[in-house]
Amino acid sequence: MARRPLIAANWKMHKTVQEAKSFVAALLPKIAAVRDRDVLICPPFPLIHAVDQARRDTPILLGAQNMYFADSGAFTGEVSGPMLKDLHCEFVILGHSERRWVFGETDELINKKVLAAITHGLIPILCVGEKIEEREQNLTEQVILNQLDLGIKNVPENVIGTMVIAYEPVWAIGTGRNASAKDAHDAIALIREFIHSRFGSGAADKLRILYGGSVKPENMATYMREEGIDGALVGGASLDPESFAKLVTY
Repeated sequence: MARRPLIAANWKMHKTVQEAKSFVAALLPKIAAVRDRDVLICPPFPLIHAVDQARRDTPILLGAQNMYFADSGAFTGEVSGPMLKDLHCEFVILGHSERRWVFGETDELINKKVLAAITHGLIPILCVGEKIEEREQNLTEQVILNQLDLGIKNVPENVIGTMVIAYEPVWAIGTGRNASAKDAHDAIALIREFIHSRFGSGAADKLRILYGGSVKPENMATYMREEGIDGALVGGASLDPESFAKLVTY
């Protein structure tokens, strides 16, 4: 089954409102001819409205970098699914390694967020991946499958194929050290086989699985040539419109 590639920009904690507007204005003419893949921008919360305004009447998709599982309440500093929907977000990144290892989010918390996102019509991009010490101890498969198993707990069978999974080895994020194409292929094949065994071929064939971790214009095509890799979740290289356009048009 041919899956539509997804190239997602995760801006992390970068840019001002004006910088965000300028980025979209610069990006649009560079990707105007692109018709066969999806382009997603996930800005910080304060920039979501500005990016939404700038991308109106264009194919660019909009996402958030995180959310909380409750709809409302006394949760200072948090943002809910209904708030993101009200801002016209279509996607939300959940379980990014920085949320797991910098902010201490557990698989159980991430699962609550995944279920809340689905409830509110947001497409979760669930991130999974191993740390360098886990890789050196040959625990990569165990870590990925555990994070995946707990992260999608109680997700309905008819929904799983509409989600996005991103394989992001922690040791390759923002380090300049990227996984080899074979490493990425093997991990993504493992994820798809897990989904196939749990939900069947229909869901496994529909599910888009991305690679993330020091993706750059210079190595993008190498990953996209690998069977089963459906796109990329890009950090640093997504901050410059020229660089991100090259990734989109790989």
